[in-house]
Amino acid sequence: MLTFEQKLEIIETFPELTRKEVSMKRVNFHFEESLYDKKIVVYHLHPNGNGFVYVGNLPQYEADDKGFVNIRDYSEKQLRSVLGDAIDYLSLEPEPPYDKTWVNREKVKLDLVYEEPFWNVYTGKNLEESFGTFENAEEYLIEQGFREQK
Repeated sequence: MLTFEQKLEIIETFPELTRKEVSMKRVNFHFEESLYDKKIVVYHLHPNGNGFVYVGNLPQYEADDKGFVNIRDYSEKQLRSVLGDAIDYLSLEPEPPYDKTWVNREKVKLDLVYEEPFWNVYTGKNLEESFGTFENAEEYLIEQGFREQK
């Protein structure tokens, strides 16, 4: 496990992050250039090595209800990776809403809707299928004989 000082040293190599002292010798790091209201990337880094990094709903992390992962036992490589992912997450424009109707030859209609983080296929108001990527949802619809309605 990395020490508090080692974690600080790694975090401070990210010039995008601004250090903010908080209570009980804990430290937060903010990303002031965030495109969202959320600015805290590192939350309550404590001298005992415990702390959290905001990853929102990135699928590769098991975050708590507030979008944070605990970095207590992270290696240097893991810490650098999660910090990079967090900054990228807060730097990227959200995908535009996608809500399109797909139709087959029999004029049956399905709706493909992006509801972060899933691509959901609906028959009316009923959920038919759910996918992790647009490509998987599109492949499914095409295999079922559907095309995007223009």
